[in-house]
Amino acid sequence: MPPADAPAEPDAAPEEPGSGPGDRETPAAPAGTEDTLDLKLTEELLALISEDRNKAARRHDSAGELLGDPATWPGATTEAGVFHLVPVVLERDLAVLSRWMNDPAVAAFWELAGPESVTADHLRPQLEGDGRSLPCLGVFDGTPMSYWEIYRADLDPLARHYPARLHDTGIHLLIGGVGNRGRGVGTTLLRAVADLVLDNLPRCGRVVAEPDLRNTPSVSAFLSAGFRFSAEVDLPDKRAALMIRDRTYRDHL
Repeated sequence: MPPADAPAEPDAAPEEPGSGPGDRETPAAPAGTEDTLDLKLTEELLALISEDRNKAARRHDSAGELLGDPATWPGATTEAGVFHLVPVVLERDLAVLSRWMNDPAVAAFWELAGPESVTADHLRPQLEGDGRSLPCLGVFDGTPMSYWEIYRADLDPLARHYPARLHDTGIHLLIGGVGNRGRGVGTTLLRAVADLVLDNLPRCGRVVAEPDLRNTPSVSAFLSAGFRFSAEVDLPDKRAALMIRDRTYRDHL
């Protein structure tokens, strides 16, 4: 499960993502037959179902490319400046990311405070993995000021907790530096990155996020950025607000 979202000031982004089908009436068993036993899904069966979904999705993606390359995405022009997503390079970016992770406001939700090795251990599985999660720096006019994880939500453990759709793409965000928080920057960033995802991943129909439900400034920032509140979701490490930005309604929200 991806880390919990870190806190944000009002109108700022989290520092760091459905309702189920309706009830159906069960027909009565024919006379003279035994009632059908209820089938309880075990954790092992859920894991197998999830793995089958993952394999099918990977087969569906040509050349194993799950999320493309954010380094090739154009910049987003915003009222705060030109914004780019820059894929993380461990040797170059570890020091600044570790410093952000040791900010008490961030550490309370990401739980990655400590020496640089803690942050490195969080990054390496993504950098050396199959591309289903891409860590990126958010850069305004050449200055790194935020950290992002762009990930395939339909291939993530999150998919066990909501009705995921193929190519759902999730985002996590943290804003580095107190000076960048509480000025509406989070809302601007969330809208910009959601648009970048939808513009550059044409098979993605929805951008999803799951901020901690207690983090009301973060939830507010998502709402202001054109996401809708879909459901409360019980995740292993938090109760989350499932936020969704639909491609269909992006021009209206």
